[in-house]
Amino acid sequence: MNFIKIDKHLLTNLNYSLKRELLRSNHSGSYACTTLVFCNTRKYHGLLVCPCPNIDNEWHVLLSAIDETVIQREREFHLALRKYPGTYHPQGHKYLRDFYTDPIPTHIYRVGGVILKKEALLSEKEERILLRYTLIDAHSPTFLRLQPFFAYRQRHRLSKANFDVITKYEPVENGIKYRMYLGYPALYLQASKPVEYTHAPDWYYNVEYEEERKRGYEYQEDLFSVGFFEFPIKKGESVVFSVGKEPINPLSVKRKFTIELKKRIPRNNFENNLKNSAQQFFYKYGNKTYIIAGFPWFGVWARDTFISLPGLAIGLNDMKTAKNVLHSMSEHIKDGLFPNSEITPNADYNSIDAPLWFIWALQQLFIYSKDKSFLSGFWKKIEHILQSYRKGTHYNIGMRDNYLIGGGISGKALTWMDAIVDGKPVTPRIGYPVEINALWYNAVSFALEAAKILGKETFIKQWKDLPHKIKESFLQYFYSSEKEYLADYLDWDLKPDFSIRPNQVIALSLPYRMVNKVQAQKILKVIELHLLTPKGLRTLSPYHKDYKGKYEGDQRQRDLAYHQGTVWVWLLGHYVEAYLRIYGKSGLSFARRAYKNFEEELSRGALGTISEIFDGDPPYEPKGAISQAWSVAELLRIKYMMDNFDKLFKWESK
Repeated sequence: MNFIKIDKHLLTNLNYSLKRELLRSNHSGSYACTTLVFCNTRKYHGLLVCPCPNIDNEWHVLLSAIDETVIQREREFHLALRKYPGTYHPQGHKYLRDFYTDPIPTHIYRVGGVILKKEALLSEKEERILLRYTLIDAHSPTFLRLQPFFAYRQRHRLSKANFDVITKYEPVENGIKYRMYLGYPALYLQASKPVEYTHAPDWYYNVEYEEERKRGYEYQEDLFSVGFFEFPIKKGESVVFSVGKEPINPLSVKRKFTIELKKRIPRNNFENNLKNSAQQFFYKYGNKTYIIAGFPWFGVWARDTFISLPGLAIGLNDMKTAKNVLHSMSEHIKDGLFPNSEITPNADYNSIDAPLWFIWALQQLFIYSKDKSFLSGFWKKIEHILQSYRKGTHYNIGMRDNYLIGGGISGKALTWMDAIVDGKPVTPRIGYPVEINALWYNAVSFALEAAKILGKETFIKQWKDLPHKIKESFLQYFYSSEKEYLADYLDWDLKPDFSIRPNQVIALSLPYRMVNKVQAQKILKVIELHLLTPKGLRTLSPYHKDYKGKYEGDQRQRDLAYHQGTVWVWLLGHYVEAYLRIYGKSGLSFARRAYKNFEEELSRGALGTISEIFDGDPPYEPKGAISQAWSVAELLRIKYMMDNFDKLFKWESK
């Protein structure tokens, strides 16, 4: 069964097909991304986008596209689609007849009596895209022409015609070796059969990326084509075209395609699509393993890593990789903190919550695995983080006399609500954020549990009285019996901000929580009335004066909406967990509906995966990054919680 299948009427409708995107990444960190009809609409689109550590710590679009032309009886039929000012040229989408995704994206083109199948596959471990063309039917001799287009630039920028471009190439078996600029890696373009290469270097000017125009960015680019390949193809024949950083033996290309194909998790149902997508976030660099926060523009972020890791690892039943990620990230702890964004020598360690999410991730994976050696291997890291928070660390982060964790300085946003506009945080939340203190209480309580298992008597003696004190202080300052919900944060004078935001749901979802069941039910009701949508939780109540229901416009407008009403999927995992903890088995029907609501998303946005965010207002359009690690992860964790309810929540009924 093909779970995602699209017929010609929708494929040829550009209003539909240009809003659907295809994405595949691999463990080398490379990705291929474009629209359903292979028309690039973002500067981030390309058939081979690779990290280039010898240049910088960023991803670079090397191969932008490959145009196919079917040649029959000296007539040419162009299958590609590209936007130029005021027009699309060529307009190959009109030849599309069918599309499906199981197990990989497959397009069927019909040109007169010619039926051509195109399959795209990114190699699992190396930087290589493989395209397989199969001539299903033809009534006369048929030739195929392939013309590559190169960008060779950092993914956040655009390429312009210049005189630095290299126009020379080197012949290799069944293809060529080509590098557009000095300092960049060369690409090997090779076919599984002999081809005729025609050298015709030329610039193609003012290619337009519509999504960048909508987002308020520069949107025109010049692409370079060095030449094209032609070969005859017979009815029933398959030809594989490879583009990679390393040469390949043409005799092995077809076999490699088949081997790679067998590694794919089938996309024949909702859960398998999520698992297939989950695989794509793991990035191996040397002997290290990291999680890419989202595609196509995020990199490795500590906060996103720890929130995502349990769902991704449990969904794939892969504790080995989970340990690898935790060990890899552990090397970057400094003074109890992790770098907030990209892991570079100059990274800013300004995330107040990432270390506490690290402990939560350990807790979740221990609940799943019951592996005591797992706890033992990370005990020193747990202890270091908690001691750093108790004593105090950078950015005013630390425990105060009231036993709560505070943090923040002017001009910085330390929590996950970290959008900056005009040099100022949109939601600074300086003081005592609610989710930080919920995570703090949970972390200390779990550490004491782990200490008992591991026999850490000194730690137990030093920390055993703290959970009670944290809880007492938390309930005194955060919970309003009149409003029946929790403050979003307290300022340094302990004055509460009662803007209705979703951060309080984390105080309900964690294994160790401070509010009682009656309080939790009341808080959950407020969240349901103000924040719950079919796609996750809004970041602000629609009744608040600063609410923004649409995530659109230029970067300034989008950043103002990012945490002021925009819906986030990952928060739904915590809402469902809180719901199950509070309502027990009677909450399973709600959990199933919440999970099921996302099936339709596999055919919107990026096919087969889940977007980062959604509009706060109906119809809740997908926005932001087209595939986000914690969105996919939390849906997998919801599925795991439903399937293992008795094991996970048995103690809640006591």
